[in-house]
Amino acid sequence: MAGAKIGIALGGGAARGWAHIGVLRALIEAGIQPDVIAGTSIGAVVGACYAAGQLDELDRFARALTRRKVFGYLDFNFAGTGLITGQRLCDRLLAHLGDAAIEDLAKPFTAVATEIGSGHEVWLSRGPLVDAIRASYALPGIFRPVRINGRWLFDGALVNPIPVTVCRAMGARYVIAVNLNTDMYGRGTVLPEIAAREVQPVPAEPEPETGKNGRAALKLLQRQLFGRGESVPGISTVMIDAFNIVQDRIARSRLAGDPPDAIITPRLSGIGPFEFYRAEELITRGHAAAQREIDDLAHELNLRSRLQPRVAVPG
Repeated sequence: MAGAKIGIALGGGAARGWAHIGVLRALIEAGIQPDVIAGTSIGAVVGACYAAGQLDELDRFARALTRRKVFGYLDFNFAGTGLITGQRLCDRLLAHLGDAAIEDLAKPFTAVATEIGSGHEVWLSRGPLVDAIRASYALPGIFRPVRINGRWLFDGALVNPIPVTVCRAMGARYVIAVNLNTDMYGRGTVLPEIAAREVQPVPAEPEPETGKNGRAALKLLQRQLFGRGESVPGISTVMIDAFNIVQDRIARSRLAGDPPDAIITPRLSGIGPFEFYRAEELITRGHAAAQREIDDLAHELNLRSRLQPRVAVPG
């Protein structure tokens, strides 16, 4: 498949981003090796680990997550600009990626972020890799924004949820996009005649019991953030789901203006945005989604490689 420089654009989608691992594995197994990688939000996390040769380590980390471990990584912060500082996640990334610089990676990589205030789309293709990842996944209101070169940055999904344009700017002649939200929000429609006849009040939370170790208060906080079953969503679910709906609408507009050469859409309905502990299932679904497209991808890439102009070698 030489001759067609392949780019892969990994979109945002919170916990559903573990599906990117399965997608990349299926492509690699089929001999389709992306030459350049662009990622937004969780797509930046997976894309950076792939570019740094750490995809196996990320796979092991994701599969080992449990509900308790996920909650343990959330260092709550009630005095700043986000509910979570993100320092524990940053420490984990640093443990495996160290002080690697983006420009020193084996494969070209770019993370997309958004500048607070101006709304500028910022492409992070140089400098510390971990800082770029943190800026790209800094979901507004959830994670604290990151300051890079005097700019406060947060989640790139607000401006470029699936960075096809970035891959093309990096020189990719064939771009594969991975959209994690089509299965959830792509069928959205208008419901014009809904009457508020059956309004059900949300049951009040019981007051936490006072304890020496504060476990009751911690459990209350956990219910408020993650909800109390399917009938009562938590704060994080409401915020991330609202963000993902906006992200989906922006993505559809961006992809219409600059469509990828191929698109992979894992079937991820029924998986919540904070269910990072379902990595096994998400990776499997991502792998299956890529396998469904492998034959078409291989055919198109082989065709394009044959159509590439031959360069005369001086004799």
